[in-house]
Amino acid sequence: MTHSTVVPARSAWSAVLAPGETLTITDLHGNQAVDFLVYDAQDTSVRYSAPDTIHAQGNIFLTTGSVLMSNEHTALMTVVDDEVGRHDTVGGACSKESNTLRYGHHTWSQHACVENFLAEGHKYGLGKRDLVSNVNWYMNVPVEKDGTLGIVDGISAPGLKLTLRAEREVIVLVSNCPQINNPCNGFEPTAVEMTIGDPGTPGGAGAA
Repeated sequence: MTHSTVVPARSAWSAVLAPGETLTITDLHGNQAVDFLVYDAQDTSVRYSAPDTIHAQGNIFLTTGSVLMSNEHTALMTVVDDEVGRHDTVGGACSKESNTLRYGHHTWSQHACVENFLAEGHKYGLGKRDLVSNVNWYMNVPVEKDGTLGIVDGISAPGLKLTLRAEREVIVLVSNCPQINNPCNGFEPTAVEMTIGDPGTPGGAGAA
């Protein structure tokens, strides 16, 4: 069985996944960044670690086969299918503070991913100190030879999907990015779909 939820543009979403359950994220309209954090549901001090994940993959980009590692260098989730081919680990989450610094004080009132993470995290007793560097699904952040990086037009398209499998019981926090000051959402945030599947569904732990 599967259960799907459409997450509106600029909105937050969260779920608890059992070991082996899958989460499929569908980019319904194309080029919509999906900011993502994951925590061990039994001990939230064990959470996604960008450095551990990058080290384990030997790559700053995520795709099929990539494992989201914790700060204890243990597996939290695995990307079991990816129709896009490359996802960002270094761009971080937008906030009111970063918007102001990058784009000017007139952006201060704009909603941002940090606020979405805080709102959803509060449901699980998580606060600002629990926010760490996040994954940005579908976001295109190329890195130049001199180490500089940019946020450019996405490489996704309407209907493309990626699927992750939970390697333990996890809490997933999602911010369907509200950013309108750079091309990460094509300057027009749109809805995405979250589908939770049982371990026996395609892409899950019980799949052939």
